[in-house]
This record gives sequence, C-alpha cells and structure tokens, in this order.
Amino acid sequence: MTTEPQHLSPTWADDDGRVTPPLVGDERELLTAYLDYHRETFALKCAGVPVERLSELAVPPSGLSLHGLVRHLAGVEQWWLETQFAGNGAKPLHYYSDDDPDQDFEHLDGDFAEALAVWRSQVEISRRIVAEAPSLDATGTHKGSGQPVSLRRILLHMLAEYARHNGHADLLRERIDGSTGY
Repeated sequence: MTTEPQHLSPTWADDDGRVTPPLVGDERELLTAYLDYHRETFALKCAGVPVERLSELAVPPSGLSLHGLVRHLAGVEQWWLETQFAGNGAKPLHYYSDDDPDQDFEHLDGDFAEALAVWRSQVEISRRIVAEAPSLDATGTHKGSGQPVSLRRILLHMLAEYARHNGHADLLRERIDGSTGY
C-alpha cells in the first residue's frame, strides 16, 4: 500500500464541478476545503431554478426560501468573519438591522442575482480574511459576550451553518422542481 505525502493532498472534481476536499492536509486546509465544498453545494442548489421560484416559500409553514437563504448566508459570512473576527464593524450589515433583524428572509423584493453576487463577494472577503490570518488560534471578539473567539471556532461554526442550510436548500429545491442531490 502506498500513501500520498501529506504535502500532496489529492483533490478531484465531482461530476458537478465541486472540488472534493483532500483526504489529507493540515487543519486549516481541511477546514477551508470543506467550507468551500459546502459553499459550492449551496450554489448548486440554487442553480437552474426559475427566477420566479427562488423566493418561493416551498416548505410550509417554514418562512425559508432559496432567495432568503442566499441573503442570510451573505450576512453570516460578513458577521462571523468580517465583523467579529476581522473587527470591521463600521460596514453596514447585509440584510440586517436591529430594527428589522429578519429582513434576510422576510424582504425578498430584491433581485436574486444581486443577492447571489453579494454572497459571492462576501465569500471572497471571507476567504481573504482566513488566508491572511496567522493561525487558527488567532482571535476576534465575539460580539454577544465580548470574549475572544478563535478562527478555528468560527470556521467550525461556518461549517455547521452551511451544512444546516444546505439541508434546508435541498428540501426547498426538491419541492420546487423535484431536483435532489449534491
């Protein structure tokens, strides 16, 4: 039996174009690869849906839609990585205010393509922040408690957030057009 040296983490593309996370690698490489895999999974769940159905609340009584989820995930990326970890609290939050905290899911009158572009842009900002961090032990400030929060903890939270919402997106997509998978 042969094994790949750890510095040669093999990856491959799935039939749908997503890059499968490597089988070996350091902690940062594995966490970010899995997070990117979940991000692309979410994008695939939104792809090909007729624009008039992206805001549809397809799983009553839930108030979730693919449009709301993309807006929510843009806000999650911004809140955890840019605001709390990188400390850029001066920038207004996407689809959130103290007076209207649920606008990500409830105000879907905007253009889905624009919301998708905001999400993709925020993902790129998040990737840059993670790449520039000196280690997974680097900390930001958890806004709810004022306590330090490590990049490692934030990445784990982001993975859980995407996994949960990919499940929601899977149910929505199946109800919209019968599509399953990813």
